[in-house]
Amino acid sequence: MHSTNTNEYHKFSSASPPPTAPYREPPTTGVPVSSSGSFYGPDSNPPLSIEVQQRPKVAWSTGLCDCFSDTRNCCITCWCPCITFGQIAEMVDKGSSACGSNGALYALIACVTGCACFYSCFYRAKMRQQYSLHEVPCGDCLVHCCCETCALCQEYRELKNRGFDMTIGWHGNMERQTRGVEMAPVIEEGMSR
Repeated sequence: MHSTNTNEYHKFSSASPPPTAPYREPPTTGVPVSSSGSFYGPDSNPPLSIEVQQRPKVAWSTGLCDCFSDTRNCCITCWCPCITFGQIAEMVDKGSSACGSNGALYALIACVTGCACFYSCFYRAKMRQQYSLHEVPCGDCLVHCCCETCALCQEYRELKNRGFDMTIGWHGNMERQTRGVEMAPVIEEGMSR
């Protein structure tokens, strides 16, 4: 076998071997050290950190107590909030969950625990994050615990004011949106002189 030592290195190389630095403990950086011993030391380049710019927060299109601006939805939400919640959840989840299943789960939680507001407040937070809305007048859970029907009505109106037709669901809205896009005219290819 081939053995390497410093004499053979000097014989075939005109450059001197690189100096070896004494081992130093890596600084505590919060980056986990893998079992293979690789880490970002002082002489190596750490990965670039990506800064995500947050969009500026915007106000809700309607207030929390503007329920009577849409009396139909206000009545439905007062007597059967699971319907409104199901519609909101389908839009916020971008169609990955159905209106009926979300509404049924909301109704089940309301019947068993009486606190469906703890479930619906997560969707308010998710919706606020998607549309960069202010957390007003107070925290999401507090809004839903104190004013459940008003909060659901406000979320419904917000989605409606953003152009969603809440009665046709997510997939219906996406189909309507793609139908509204003008398609380039199709030119049939054929023989020409």
